[in-house]
Amino acid sequence: MVDQLVNTLNGWLWSPVLIAFIVLCGLYFSFRTRFLQIRHIKEMVKLLASGKGSDAGVSSFQALAISLSGRIGVGNIAGTATGIAYGGPGSVFWMWVITFVGAASAFVESTLAQIYKEKQDGVYRGGPAYYIEKGLGWKWFAVVFAVATLLAMAVLMPGIQANAIADGVHNAFGVDNTVTGLVVVALIAFTIFGGVKRIARVAEFIVPFMAIGYLLIAIAIVVINFEKIPEVFGLIFKSAFGAEEMFGGILGSAVMWGVKRGLYANEAGQGTGAHPAAAAEVSHPAKQGLVQAFSIYLDVFLVVTSTAMMILFTNQYNVINEKTGNIITEGLQGVEPGPGYTQAAVDTILPGFGPGFIAVALFFFAFTTIYAYYYIAETNLAYLVRGRYRGMAFVALKLILIGSIFYGSIKTATTAWAMGDIGLGIMVWLNLIAILLLFKPASIALKDYEEQLKQGKDPEFNSAKFGIKNADFWENGYVKSEKEKDTSKNIM
Repeated sequence: MVDQLVNTLNGWLWSPVLIAFIVLCGLYFSFRTRFLQIRHIKEMVKLLASGKGSDAGVSSFQALAISLSGRIGVGNIAGTATGIAYGGPGSVFWMWVITFVGAASAFVESTLAQIYKEKQDGVYRGGPAYYIEKGLGWKWFAVVFAVATLLAMAVLMPGIQANAIADGVHNAFGVDNTVTGLVVVALIAFTIFGGVKRIARVAEFIVPFMAIGYLLIAIAIVVINFEKIPEVFGLIFKSAFGAEEMFGGILGSAVMWGVKRGLYANEAGQGTGAHPAAAAEVSHPAKQGLVQAFSIYLDVFLVVTSTAMMILFTNQYNVINEKTGNIITEGLQGVEPGPGYTQAAVDTILPGFGPGFIAVALFFFAFTTIYAYYYIAETNLAYLVRGRYRGMAFVALKLILIGSIFYGSIKTATTAWAMGDIGLGIMVWLNLIAILLLFKPASIALKDYEEQLKQGKDPEFNSAKFGIKNADFWENGYVKSEKEKDTSKNIM
C-alpha cells in the first residue's frame, strides 16, 4: 500500500512536464544572464579561495563545502549507476546537459539567498523560504516551501544516504544493515548536536580529500582502458539521441533518468544550495552566486562523470527496460542497480579492493550529505519557529533526522530512492516557480557586480541603491565584520 502510494506520487511529481520545466528554466536563466556559466568561469575560480568567515557567517569556501557535501553524495555513485541502469549510457549526456543549464539556476537561487538573508541568533540564515516571503510577499508560499523542505531533508531523503552506506558496507564486509545504521546514527548525532560551525569545519576538511581519492581511481580506470575512449564516448552520445540501436527503445528513459539523476546530484533549482550560500560572509550577493554555480560543475563534471567512466569503461553494468523489466544488456549478474556497479568496476583493476573502497567512499559522501541535509532542515525550522520554543524544536528535529537515518538503513533501496524522489520533486516545483518570479533582483545584482569589476573595484552591494525592498542586511551597504576590520588594520 505504501509503495503504491509512493509510486503514484512520484508519477505526478516527475511527469514530463517537470522535466521540461527544469530545462526551460535553466535555459531562460542562461540566456538572461548571457551564459554567465561560461563568461565568469575565471571569476568563479578566483572567488573560491577568497573571503573570510566571521562570527555570524562562514567563509565562501566553507559555504561551498557545505553545499558540495549535499551535492557529492549517493547521487554521484548510486544515482549515476541507477541512471545508467534504467536510462542507458545516454543518460550520462543528459546529466551533463542539465548541469550546464542548471549552473545559471544555481546562480539565481544562491544570489537571491544572499540578497534576502538575515541574522538570527547571531548567525546568518537564508534560503527559498526567506526570499519567497521577502521578495514576493507570499508568506503562505514560504511556509509551504519550508514545511516541504523539512519533510524532504529530515524524513524522506536521509534514508537514501543511510541505505547506500548500509548496502555498501554489507556488500564489502558483510556487516548487517542494522549495525551499520546504529554506527551512522551515533556519528551523525555527535556532529549535529555540535551546531552549524562544527558542520562547516567537518565538511571543509572531508570533502576535498574524499573527492580527490575518488577521482584518482576513476583516472586510473580510464588510463588502463584508454583504447576504449572513442567507443565509450561514442556510446554515450549515440545513446542520448536514440542512435544506438540497442538502446533506441529507451530514449525517453535516457532523458528522464538523466535529468532526474543529474538534478539529484547537482541540486540546481532545488533550493538546497541556496541555504549554505546565505550563510557565507561576502561583500556582494553575486560573489556567492558565482561560487555556488561553479560548485555544480565540480560535482557533476568531475565526480558524477568519474562514476560513469568507471562503470562504462569496465562494462560493469546492466541496462533494464523500466516498463517491461527486460534486461537489454547484461554486464553483471545478480547485482542490483546502485553502488554494486561501481564496486564491481573498481574491482576489475584492483581485485578485492573495489567493494571496500566504494563502501568507504559512499560512507564519506553520504555522511557529509546528511550533515548538509540537517543544516538545511534547521534553517527552515528556524524560519518557521521563532522565540522560546526554537531550542526545543531543534532538539526534536535532530531526533527525527536520526530516526529517519536508522529507518533508511534497514529499508530496501527501491523504497528509499522513491521516497527521496518525492521530497526532491516537491522542492523543485516550488523553488523554480519562486526564482522565476524573483529573477529581477538577481539580475540587478549580477549587472552591478559586473560594472564594479570593470571599474577595478572589489564589489560591494547596496540594496537601497536599486530600490530592492526587504533586503535589510544590504540596505546600508556592506558592513565589514570585525575579523575583516582587524585584517585590514594589520595590512595597513
